[in-house]
Amino acid sequence: MRILLTNDDGINAPGLAVLEEIAKQLSDDIWIAAPEEEQSGKGRAISLTQPVRVRKVGAKAWAIAGTPSDAVLLAYKDLMPEPPDLVLSGVNRGQNIAEDTSFSGTVAAAMFGMQMGVPSIALSQAQNFRDRGSLPWETAKAWGAKTLAPLLKMGWPKDVVINVNFPDVEPEDVRGIQITRQGFRDETIIHTDRREDLRGNDYYWIGYRGKLSRPSEGTDLRAIYEGFVSVSPLHVDLTHEAFLRTLQTTWPD
Repeated sequence: MRILLTNDDGINAPGLAVLEEIAKQLSDDIWIAAPEEEQSGKGRAISLTQPVRVRKVGAKAWAIAGTPSDAVLLAYKDLMPEPPDLVLSGVNRGQNIAEDTSFSGTVAAAMFGMQMGVPSIALSQAQNFRDRGSLPWETAKAWGAKTLAPLLKMGWPKDVVINVNFPDVEPEDVRGIQITRQGFRDETIIHTDRREDLRGNDYYWIGYRGKLSRPSEGTDLRAIYEGFVSVSPLHVDLTHEAFLRTLQTTWPD
């Protein structure tokens, strides 16, 4: 199995090294194409208005001066001699659950792999749930291959991306694996912080507040809060089916 690894944290991110350890438990044919610099929050962006430069960093590895989707596209179209059989994106520094998935570069890279017809999985390691700065990479290492192996054995539909999140607990404290749906927080955690530069001009930092919501049973949020590995099947279709049917039946002639 030819596996392409990518991420949105950059070619030198520790999570990419963790992902390589996971992938080596599944195959010995590993390729890497990852952004040169961190691209968190870039979502499904591709570079249309500027050239994308590529730097070879290993026999089967490249740093891409672009977005996660750029990296997957270039690997598939130009850099790899043959297309990959599997795309693994991550392991992201921080969870990609609930509404985070819509602007996650980690999930976007997997989405692009799926778009190219390649089975794709996004992997993320939750952080900061226990303490500020908690980030147990050992949990992703310990639970990565054992989570992926059953998925690869059973397969999934061509229009589905698998989103895996590891909880912020030590490996031995993981309570198991749950199959979940995408949740939605009951209050926003994104905030802005206005500051002033030395010339008296305003500038802003955009970030997250570490605040827990009250998620429903069966959601990715609830699984991560309770110490389970979360496995969620996602797809690109954003249609709200229930309201679509309402519009179709109530739209005036």
